[in-house]
Amino acid sequence: MELLRELFDGLPEQLRRQALTHASWVEDRSQSYERLAFLGDSVLGLAVTSHLWPRLDPEEFGAGRLTKIRAQAVSGRACRVVAEELGVPDRLRDIAPDDTPANEALTRTERVLASIIEAVIGACYLEHGYDTVAAAVVDAFSEQIELALSEPADYKSALQERLARRGSTVSYAVRDEAGPPHDRTFEVAAVINGEELGRGSGRSKKDAEQAAASAALDRLSV
Repeated sequence: MELLRELFDGLPEQLRRQALTHASWVEDRSQSYERLAFLGDSVLGLAVTSHLWPRLDPEEFGAGRLTKIRAQAVSGRACRVVAEELGVPDRLRDIAPDDTPANEALTRTERVLASIIEAVIGACYLEHGYDTVAAAVVDAFSEQIELALSEPADYKSALQERLARRGSTVSYAVRDEAGPPHDRTFEVAAVINGEELGRGSGRSKKDAEQAAASAALDRLSV
């Protein structure tokens, strides 16, 4: 984590501040973290993929399994953990325009914290380049990567357990299928109480359902 912290703290003030600025705090959305998060999401995914590629036996870890591991390692929940370790909630409070309940809620919202850690990565990439930032990303996400390798997440079970506590159930509906029979891609929706709360895609219906359950968990965490 210290590598990413040092890179971020060393950014020019304007760039560092933009990576922490929510769109509701500025009149022009281009001054918020959104574009930086878009960039950082790609850098994060490539850094983790490049780290995993030489580590894992290709006979045992095919594309589908690699996709699952990477998705868990860079998920919204994983990004939130890294953001909290970087002190993002306190940094947000320091630059927030006021201390209203709405702004305080932003400091605890998984989607916001995940987007900001991506924005931090994007900002560091612009200033320091890929190689330096990739090393810092792998260091910051090392615990999340090892967790994804040792304890693969079962998002469907996690969602079902969470819903059971509130007396709700989930069903999965295939929304789209694409590609030839030997290379099919499925898009599945997680439907809770008649409302679609998340969509995911995968090479099999089971993979797509897991991705949809993960998206639904993200929605429920907001």
